[in-house]
Amino acid sequence: MNTTVTLNPGYFSRRSLADWAFAALSLLGMVFAFVRYQHAMDVYEQGILLCTWPCVVWLAWFWRPLRNLMTVVAALSLLAIASYQGDLARAEQVFWLKYFLSSQSAILWMSMVFFMSTAFYWGGVFIRSQSDTLELLGSRLAWLGVTLALVGTMVRWYESHQIGPDIGHIPVSNLYEVFVLFCWLTAVYYLYYEAQYKTRALGAFVMLVVSAAVGFLLWYTLVREAHEIQPLVPALKSWWMKLHVPANFIGYGTFALSAMVAFAYLIKQQAAETRWYRLAPLWLLGAALCFVPIAFRQRGVAEAGGSYWLGYALVASVIAAGILLARRRLTERLPALEVLDDVMYKAIAVGFAFFTIATVLGALWAAEAWGGYWSWDPKETWALIVWLNYAAWLHMRLMKGLRGTVAAWWALAGLAVTTFAFLGVNMFLSGLHSYGTL
Repeated sequence: MNTTVTLNPGYFSRRSLADWAFAALSLLGMVFAFVRYQHAMDVYEQGILLCTWPCVVWLAWFWRPLRNLMTVVAALSLLAIASYQGDLARAEQVFWLKYFLSSQSAILWMSMVFFMSTAFYWGGVFIRSQSDTLELLGSRLAWLGVTLALVGTMVRWYESHQIGPDIGHIPVSNLYEVFVLFCWLTAVYYLYYEAQYKTRALGAFVMLVVSAAVGFLLWYTLVREAHEIQPLVPALKSWWMKLHVPANFIGYGTFALSAMVAFAYLIKQQAAETRWYRLAPLWLLGAALCFVPIAFRQRGVAEAGGSYWLGYALVASVIAAGILLARRRLTERLPALEVLDDVMYKAIAVGFAFFTIATVLGALWAAEAWGGYWSWDPKETWALIVWLNYAAWLHMRLMKGLRGTVAAWWALAGLAVTTFAFLGVNMFLSGLHSYGTL
C-alpha cells in the first residue's frame, strides 16, 4: 500500500515572482536613500532605515494590496520630488505639483476623497439596487484617499528639508501632520478587515470617524493655517519621535475603528427598540464621536471658526439621529453580531499592543529629554488611563468572557477617553507637553 504525503510549501517558496521583484526594488530604494541622504542622518536614523526594508517587504508579502499601494506611492512621490528640482517655487509653476502632488494639494485631495468614500458607503446602505456597486466605489475611493495621504506625507517630508536643514523633519510632529497619519492608518486597517471578512458594510461606520478627523483637519488648516511647515521645538528634536508617534497612532486608529464597529453592533442589536430613552444615550455618544467637544473649547465658539464647529455639531447630531432612524435597514446590511464582536476584539488587541510599545518608547524619550521615565505629566497620566482602560477590556474579554452589549458600550466609551487623552489634554491642561497646545 502506497501512502502519499503532501508537504505544505514553505514560507519563501510560496512567494511569487512579483513578491521577489518588489523585495528587490524596495532594497534598491533603501540603498539609494542610504547613499543619497546618509549625510543628513544620524546613526539612529540609519538604523531605522535599515530596519524599514524587511518590515516593508514583510507587510507587502503579508497583505498584497499593500505592495501595490507602496509602489504607487513611491512612484508618485519620486515624480513630485523630481519635479521640484530643488526649488519649492515650482509648486506654483508645474501643473501636477500645483494641482495634485504638492503636499498641501495631495492632502486636500485626500480630504475630498475620504468624504466621497463615506458618501458612497452610505449610498450603498440606502440604495439597495446599487448597494454592491456603491460600496465598491467607496472602497476604491478609500484606497485612493490613503494613497494621496501617503504621497502628501512623503512630499511634505521633502519640502521641509528644502526649506532648511534645521527645519526638515519627519511629518508626524504636530496636530496637522498626525491627523493625516490618523486618517490613512484608520482607513488602511478598516480596508484590511474589509478584505478579511469579505464585507463592505462596515465602511459606512468606520469612514465616519475618518471624515470627522478630516473635518478637524480642514478647520485646522483654514483657521489656524496649520499646514505651514514649522521648525521643531527642542523637545521634538529626537529620533524617539520617529518611533513613538507612529506606534501611538496605530493604537489611536484601531481604537477608533473598534469604537465605530461597537457603534454598529449596538445599532444592529437595538434595531427593534422603540423606546426613545433607550436610544438617546446611543445618539449622544454617536454625535460625540465626531469630535464635537472641539466646539466648546476654552476660547468659546466666538473665536475664528467657531461657527464652523456649531454647524459641525449640528451635522454630527443629524447624522447620528439618521443612523438611529434607519437602524432596521442598516441591520439588513451589517454582518452578524459575532463578526462585529470579533472585529471589535481584534482591533482593540492590535491597538493595545502598539499603544503599549508607544508608551514604553515615550518613557525612554522622556528619560532622554527630561531626565526621568515618568513624571505624572497630564499627557502621561491620561495615556496611562487609556492603557489601563483597554487592558481591563482585554482582561475581561480573555479571563471573564466579556462579550456583547457591555463590551460594545465599553469600546464606544473608550474612544471618548482616548479622544480626551489625545486632544483634551492639549486644550485644557498644561505640563511638559504644553508645546502641543491646540
